[in-house]
Order: sequence, then structure tokens, then C-alpha cells
Amino acid sequence: MIYYLSQQLLDAAHGSDWEPRLSFLRLFKYITVRSAGAAMTSLFLSWWFGPNIIRWLKAQKFGQEYADKAEAAGVSQTRLDKKGTPTMGGLLIVVSLVVSTMLWAQWNAQVELTMLSVLVLAGLGFYDDYAKILKQSGGGTPPRVKLVTQLALATFVGIYLWNLPARSELFLVTTKQVWHSNLVSVLMLPFYKYPIHIGAVLGVLIVILAIMGSSNAVNLTDGLDGLAIGCTLITGFVFLIFTYLAGNVTAAKYLQIPYVPGAGELTVFCSALIGAGLGFLWFNCHPAQVFMGDTGSLALGGAFGIVAVLIHQPFVLVIAGGVFVAEAVSVILQKGWFKFTRLRTGTGQRIFLMAPLHHHFEKKGWYESQVVMRFYILCVLCAVLALATLKLR
Repeated sequence: MIYYLSQQLLDAAHGSDWEPRLSFLRLFKYITVRSAGAAMTSLFLSWWFGPNIIRWLKAQKFGQEYADKAEAAGVSQTRLDKKGTPTMGGLLIVVSLVVSTMLWAQWNAQVELTMLSVLVLAGLGFYDDYAKILKQSGGGTPPRVKLVTQLALATFVGIYLWNLPARSELFLVTTKQVWHSNLVSVLMLPFYKYPIHIGAVLGVLIVILAIMGSSNAVNLTDGLDGLAIGCTLITGFVFLIFTYLAGNVTAAKYLQIPYVPGAGELTVFCSALIGAGLGFLWFNCHPAQVFMGDTGSLALGGAFGIVAVLIHQPFVLVIAGGVFVAEAVSVILQKGWFKFTRLRTGTGQRIFLMAPLHHHFEKKGWYESQVVMRFYILCVLCAVLALATLKLR
């Protein structure tokens, strides 16, 4: 909105005495300026709305009064102090993110698809959180409903991208050729600079796995104060860089990564996400005043999935979001091994003391703050490795 308004004012002032006075509005053409504006706007919106939203959630009694699985398993007695802390804090993130992106981004297909995913998944998460509060149990929305909704959204995005004309190109220095493709039928692998043609069907499947997997992985990571949002900020910084490079033809050509016209506007979105995340962390750091809930975790995870797809880097997300992947894999392994051993021996066995992985370390005696900070360190290492894929190929 700010971009379009600034350009209209410049056009109206062209040739008049006002043109030199309004020349500063040309700054809003630059993605870097608008990205900085988006980050600051979402951060201040989070700080501004945060106390009011927390008070409203408390007034509506949108708090967790029931014992969660970690508390029931005796992970930490300090969890007793968290009863009554309002959930659905993801509303603060989503509102700040959406408003800031609307103000600072140029709207195109990439931004619209990303925002659609965020809003749909936030709505799904809100419904799930609300169901948990009504039941005062960890049940919430049936897993089948959540998976079907995520699958429908991801399938729509995949098919939409399949039907788009060529939206990306890669200049291959070694062959002096320019490769053109849509965002689905060709795959880019980390540490390998040549495109792999996989066809539309497999491409759509990868889109579905990226969006659903990322959404649920972030959701599983949300279990300790500041853990999920801190890792989200680190991963978001990686995609801030990747989206900027993917949308800059000169940088993309130099690094031999796919150039995606319009992807630079996703940099504005990632900046807004980082600002909103920092603002939320202000209230979510230990001891948390508000929990993110599925409202935020499903939306943020889905956002990462679709942004990675839109710049041809779904497998970089696996590296950058290594902590999220480890959390999700720990749950899959735990459940799979328990069911397998129960079928074979009649008694289910566990690999970890408790899943997701952060609870395993709590059961081993780590303090909550230790788990969070050490997972932050691991997430930074994953981020560095993901950024290294830009040159190590």
C-alpha cells in the first residue's frame, strides 16, 4: 500500500514544483527499504497490540487449565505455574504480519499465495486451540480434520503453481544456457547446481510435503517458552536472504540459483515475519505471558513451506529448519517404534524418554532454559549450513 501510494504521489508531482520535494519517495521502490519498514512496523505493532491481546485472551479465559502430556509425565514441576497462561498468542503474530505485509509489499502471486496459506492455517490453528479450551483437554480438533485441511491447502497451492507459466530461470555458466521452468516440475537440490526435471506430479507431491511437513514440524516444536518462535526467527533470517537473492537477477545469476521474478517481495514478507516474531518473543520468553498455540505454529510452519517452494528451495528448508525436522522425526520414530515393538513383543518400547525431542532432554534433567538456548545454538548452526549451500555446490 505504501509503495503504490508513494508512486502515485510521484506521478502526480511529475513536472511540478513538488517533484524535488517528494523525491525521497523513490526510496520505497527499493526492497531493502520496504523490508526494513515491514520489520519495524510488525515489531511495533506486536509491542502495541501485545498487552491488549493478552488481556483480552485472559478475559475470555482462553487459557490452558488442563495438565498437558509433559506435565502429566512429570517432566517439570514448574509447569504447574503455567496453568491459566493464555494460548492463541499466534493471533498477535498473524495480525502484525498481515498488516505489515499489506502496508509494505507489492502484491503479486507469490505474496498472495503465502498470505492465503498463513490465514488458512491460522484459522485452522485457532479452531484447534478453541476446541482444546472448550474441552479443557489436549484433544482439540481431530487429527484427521487438521490433516485434510492442510492437504487441501497444499494441493491447491501445488496445482496452482503447476498451471502457472514459466516463473523461474537459472543461468548455467558452464553451458552458457538459460533454463526456464515453472515452480513445480523442476527440483533444485542443496550442494548441487544443476536442475533436476521431476515432472509435475512428483513436483506437486513435494509441494504438499513441504507445506504440511513444515507446518506440523513447527507445531511439534512449540512446547517450551520461546523455543518455537526463537527457531522461527533464525530460520526466517535464512529465507530473508534466499528470497532477496532469488528476486535479484544479478545476484541469482552470479550464485547460479534460480531467479524467480517477484520473489523479492517475499523478502518483505520474511522481514515482517521476523519483526512480528521478535515482538511475540518479548511476551513469550520465559516465563511466558502468552503461548503461541496452534494458531501461530501451524501458520508460521506453513509460511516457511510455501516460501521455500516459491523460490525453488524446499530442501534448503530441511537444512535451515533442522531443529524442526529433528522434533518431527523424534515423534515419528517414537510412535513408529512403540507400535512396532508392541506388535512383535506385546509390550511397546520407546526410543526417547519422551517425544517431541525437547521433552526428552527435560526428562534427562535439563532446565527449560537450557533446552531452549541449546536448541537455538543448533538452529544457528543449521542456518549457517543452509546459507553455505549458496556457494558449496
